[in-house]
Amino acid sequence: MKKEILNTIRTLGGDVSRVNGNSLLDDIQSISFNTVLYPRSEDTPWGAAGEEEPIYGIEEYIEANQTLLNTDRAIFYQKLIAHYYELTEEGRGQMFWSGQLFTPYLEGSADYQEWNVDFSDGTSVDLSVIEEVVGVKQPTMVQVFYSYGFPDHYYICLEDPSPDNPTVFGTDHEEFFMEISNEGSLEEFMQQFISPEELISVLDKVLNNS
Repeated sequence: MKKEILNTIRTLGGDVSRVNGNSLLDDIQSISFNTVLYPRSEDTPWGAAGEEEPIYGIEEYIEANQTLLNTDRAIFYQKLIAHYYELTEEGRGQMFWSGQLFTPYLEGSADYQEWNVDFSDGTSVDLSVIEEVVGVKQPTMVQVFYSYGFPDHYYICLEDPSPDNPTVFGTDHEEFFMEISNEGSLEEFMQQFISPEELISVLDKVLNNS
């Protein structure tokens, strides 16, 4: 895996100390996160990125802790980061690292028992977006992220022609593998997340101008 990807994972709070470079699967499954990930705000037709909350609900959190913010901003930031960058299922627009094999074509696996009929009947899924990049009709997939957003499942394929920087594919539980999006390379995908340090920088700019 590219060192740039590993560096980004470290910055985002991931542990890459067990990555050994033996294989893409080994590398993915050896990475762990004791935190969640938040996509950076982007410009949309409804508003500029700078006008959006960097994390859903953070304005309410700031208002509820205004006294601490006014008296000790450093401690306030410590508490804010501890509050948001934790493994919680409370919906805050976060994403979660997975590293879970998905094997609907591997006979004998739990995924095969649950999903093989859908993945083999020729009508329930459409992997053409994946096949165009990976070059195989029945890829071995690894879920790298899941989220509460759309799409809510993200996968790479072990047969990817660029194993050091594989393509990420997104699909949603509503149209599971019937609709698939090409989300770009893993390196590009990882760059969308805001680190705790960057979040503090963003908040500083807003608070200093308020």
